[in-house]
Amino acid sequence: MRGNSPRELGVKPNGIPGVGFWSVAERAQHHAGRSFVRKLAASLNDLLRPAGRVFYGWWIVAASSGLHWLTATLFMQSYGPYLVMLQGDFGWSKTVLAGAFALTRIESGILGPLQGWLVDRFGPRIILCIGILVFGIGFMLFSQVDSLLGFYLTFALIAVGSSLGGFATLMVPLVHWFDQHRAKAVSLSQMGYSLGGLSVPLIILCLEAFGWRATAFFSGIAVIVLGLPLARLVRHRPQDHGEVPDGQRRSGDDGKSAMPSERDFTAREAMRTWTFWLISFGHAFALLTVSSLIVHLVPHLTEGLGYSLAAAGLIVALMTACQMAGQVAGGYLGDRFNKRLICAFCMVAHCLGLLLVAYAANPWMVVLFSLLHGVAWGVRGPQMVALRADYFGPSSFGTILGFSSLIVMLGMSGGPIVAGYMADIAGNYRGGFTLLALLALLGSGCFLIARPPRHRR
Repeated sequence: MRGNSPRELGVKPNGIPGVGFWSVAERAQHHAGRSFVRKLAASLNDLLRPAGRVFYGWWIVAASSGLHWLTATLFMQSYGPYLVMLQGDFGWSKTVLAGAFALTRIESGILGPLQGWLVDRFGPRIILCIGILVFGIGFMLFSQVDSLLGFYLTFALIAVGSSLGGFATLMVPLVHWFDQHRAKAVSLSQMGYSLGGLSVPLIILCLEAFGWRATAFFSGIAVIVLGLPLARLVRHRPQDHGEVPDGQRRSGDDGKSAMPSERDFTAREAMRTWTFWLISFGHAFALLTVSSLIVHLVPHLTEGLGYSLAAAGLIVALMTACQMAGQVAGGYLGDRFNKRLICAFCMVAHCLGLLLVAYAANPWMVVLFSLLHGVAWGVRGPQMVALRADYFGPSSFGTILGFSSLIVMLGMSGGPIVAGYMADIAGNYRGGFTLLALLALLGSGCFLIARPPRHRR
């Protein structure tokens, strides 16, 4: 027995003689664990390094995530805390403040078709750089406003910049660089938005310590200093750089052909299908709930439920952590299961979450809302891009998404106004949130019947 290892002697790896021996079940469990780790490592290596080096598409994903983080942290996810500060300084009503947010979404929606065409025509990099500059300058001007008109004008500038330098522009290269892993790529890029939500408590600390003017001014500087280098990493199509989607060459693919796929729809063809409109209205109903909570969740928690601003920030952070978990799951689920059905289930979860927070009688109902709404938001988000790309193809994706944004903006802009108006009338958000919950159910129905389109002959 001399020279034998503890495993050969049957001694457990704790090295203590006489404590016990490996059972058959323990040996099987140990080997199964090692096998799982090896398979996971091999799977990740194939995903990230399909040709023996990191596929450049993942660098675009990382840059997109960083730009999403900037937009979410400094603007989208922080609008609620800014709303509280502005209402305290100027005494403007919830409807007026929500109206500014709504107008920014309307402006972004109207800009969508032109933005999509510009990205398809000239590529995303130059559009991103222009947007980032406008976004940063808009924030610095916002820090100097002293009137309602100035507030609306500067927020319009911020909206144009954040749109050109944000989501719609970034999704175009991603749907070109990824095919089989499209949902994963989109979900990972949107992780930056979730991290922005987790950063809201930091923005709240800055608002309370330095005031909203100083916070806004230095936010504008941060947008330009951090955003421009990230935008430089983004490239339009893999074929332009000798690459292929997913980094995996298929038989007969020389990596140079950039001809549209036969299944790809033009924007005009897509808009002639019922599917285009059903997805657009389903997306609009989804953002109806999301945008309303972006604007009104913090005021509801502080004024309606008696939370402090810091405690409300923690709820936002919890919701965002759940969103991040949902995005990870959504990338996996979207590449394996029916995206349309996933979206329908998520809309039901949005509905239940809204009802929970509207009628919350204890903290656990608020926590459960954070879980439901956050996970549903995270799982559903990547499907909005991947579903359109799967149905209509990547060739005219920017233009198709741009025209779809004209419909989506109705929900993005209408939700905050309706909820704010009903809160001003009733003195609380229960009625407004209940109405939005019912509309979320209607959105679920839109996704359920949005079948894959067919080319008209």
